[in-house]
Amino acid sequence: MEVRLLLLVFICLHALHWAASAQQPEEATVIVKGSTKIAETNKNYICATIDWWPPEKCNYNQCPWGQSSILNLDLDHPFLAQAIQAFDNLRIRLGGSLQDRVVYDVGTNSPCTPFTNMSNGLFGFSDGCLSMDRWDKLNALFQKTGAIITFGLNALYGRYNVRRSFWAGKWNSTNAYNFVKYTISKGYPVDSWEYGNELSGHGIGARVDATLYGKDAIELKSIFQQLYKAPLSQPSLLAPGGFFDQQWYTQLLQTSGHGVVSALTHHIYNLGGGNDAHLIRKILDPKYLDRSEDTYRDMQLTLQRHGTWASAWVSESGGVFNNGGELVSNTFINSIWYLDQLGMASKYNTKVFCRQTLIGGHYGLLDTQTFLPNPDYYSALLWHRLMGREVLSVDINAPPRKLRAYAHCRKQQQGITLLLINLSNTTGYNVTLQNDINVSLDKTASLHKHNSFSHSLRRAVSWLGRKPSSDVARREEYHLTAKDGDLQSKTMLLNGAPLELSDDGGVPAMSPALVAVNSPVYLAPTSIAFVVLPMFEAKAYFE
Repeated sequence: MEVRLLLLVFICLHALHWAASAQQPEEATVIVKGSTKIAETNKNYICATIDWWPPEKCNYNQCPWGQSSILNLDLDHPFLAQAIQAFDNLRIRLGGSLQDRVVYDVGTNSPCTPFTNMSNGLFGFSDGCLSMDRWDKLNALFQKTGAIITFGLNALYGRYNVRRSFWAGKWNSTNAYNFVKYTISKGYPVDSWEYGNELSGHGIGARVDATLYGKDAIELKSIFQQLYKAPLSQPSLLAPGGFFDQQWYTQLLQTSGHGVVSALTHHIYNLGGGNDAHLIRKILDPKYLDRSEDTYRDMQLTLQRHGTWASAWVSESGGVFNNGGELVSNTFINSIWYLDQLGMASKYNTKVFCRQTLIGGHYGLLDTQTFLPNPDYYSALLWHRLMGREVLSVDINAPPRKLRAYAHCRKQQQGITLLLINLSNTTGYNVTLQNDINVSLDKTASLHKHNSFSHSLRRAVSWLGRKPSSDVARREEYHLTAKDGDLQSKTMLLNGAPLELSDDGGVPAMSPALVAVNSPVYLAPTSIAFVVLPMFEAKAYFE
């Protein structure tokens, strides 16, 4: 008995010491302006890519692509279909650096050969070929899973390299024409065709003049009008799938003219190369993250001034270029970058955000070898299920700018969903939520401050699903943290429990914790939370 008593005293003293030494959470207030929307995304905002890279694509003595390209991906792997189906119509963009060297094996007399290493080829590879048998098999997967397809067409076919990276000459549209015609004949519902990849501005590997590009867009639009007989069946034409250059993009719009290009597409790789030793530091630096906001803003302004008929898409974004960062892009820490970019881009009327990749490289939502989801897969799925189209403005009062917040109307239901991201690895936040329409969700909550460590400890326990009494209004909370506190863990925890596939490859339920609506949200250091407020009054939802 005495031994037990001494042990209990020791445990209590140890807990008190730990509590005293732990850093107190900061108080923060997030005011959601539900009176009007500031932007709107497409219904299928979340998008993922499948690339052309063969296994021989290597950087920094790493070759992480394996069998994950459009040409060799195992389309029958059971995890793949289930991962796509979980999104209920996931948009998939087929494209990447080598798309401008792809020949479509329809109406050609040349043998259909894969990409091979070639020292003087674009990006070190020869031309490659997409057989129609492979295209048929890809579409069987897409139709089975309900995927929405964007396909990137070859914009260099028929052109020639003049000097350095500059390409000139007329685009030969014959191969693209035959490929689109074949696609229509088979009844494959391609939602949109993207013209070219990273040929804008100074280009990556190759570049094309904006005026020439605009004339090509007119020709491609004409092909759609010829081949798609019913006007309403015509797919969208996207361009240029490159890095944003304001002057070049403006010239493209002015040359192609009204109604030709449906969406201006651009790429975001704002963290550096895969061998950058400072990737984690950049992800947790609010000043560094904010740099990409200028790109979204400038794209929005370009469309407002020169192309009001078009919208903005991010058609490729891996954060880290050259295959992604090993043990960064495929671990928990990357979800902080990814979700922050999703929130930031949506504020500037970005309609679609395509993640590089669904599978392939270090930045795949799925592991290239096992097809198991990486943490960002679950982050993308939660966004897709919880964040609606209407984007709301948010004011944050929290020192020292380490708290990020984004708000949307709730997905297809009344209320809002708030995304909270804590960039601090030492400080947690007690976040009081307010509405600019009625000032506070609960007047007593805004007056009552929870400063004690014991309160934050109780809030952490509530992640595990402790339900408030039935007579209290409730909200849903989805807290995402790294297993064992390791930011480079490949296992993500939801409300304290690991997210793992079932034995048959099924995606876990991802149920929320139910919490009294009048209590602050406790956001742990370097963690993420989706907070659903069903009773939040947001007039923007009814606009």
